[in-house]
Amino acid sequence: MIRVLLVHDVRILRCALAALVGREPDMAIEAAPAKDAMRLARTLTADVCVVDADVTQRSPLDELAGFSRTGAARTAEAAQRLLVLVSQHCPGALRRALDVGARGFVCKDALPEQLVTGIRRVAAGERFVDNALAGTFLHASEAPLSERELTVLSAAAEGASVGEIARHLGLSTGTVRNYMSAITRKTGARNRVDAIRISQGAGWL
Repeated sequence: MIRVLLVHDVRILRCALAALVGREPDMAIEAAPAKDAMRLARTLTADVCVVDADVTQRSPLDELAGFSRTGAARTAEAAQRLLVLVSQHCPGALRRALDVGARGFVCKDALPEQLVTGIRRVAAGERFVDNALAGTFLHASEAPLSERELTVLSAAAEGASVGEIARHLGLSTGTVRNYMSAITRKTGARNRVDAIRISQGAGWL
């Protein structure tokens, strides 16, 4: 039996995906919003964790990947059990998923069978990439910003102040300002607003 933890913030989609996966005779699924993801990850022993990777600031990818690598219940092998749902137009989200060690990538426009196939492949320790994401992978490799820089910039794009970003990520305000300076330089922007505009236009956010 493949044990699946599904993390998605949109309830109707979370329930629909859980129903889809739950129909498979070799799969058992638990579904939760991002705010409950870590609690379930600590209490469940999931073989595959399916995560919506597009909503950057609320995405639990970092926390789940970190727990998988260091949690007492699993070893570093578990970090390879992440499967992400990604839009074709969000190379930044795909880049972040790559950076934290995700092993499966399914396009949100894919047929439902692709998700089921991806879960089985990732559960078996294999890498799975939806063919529809080939172009997105190319753009993701071209993104000049690191996973942490994309997280900081995404929070800024949602209107968070330097202090709020620092508290959310557990950083000092000076570190956040250093990240913003690096982001501005790498994107060739004039300021933070310009960096957000450039990054959104390039599809990195």
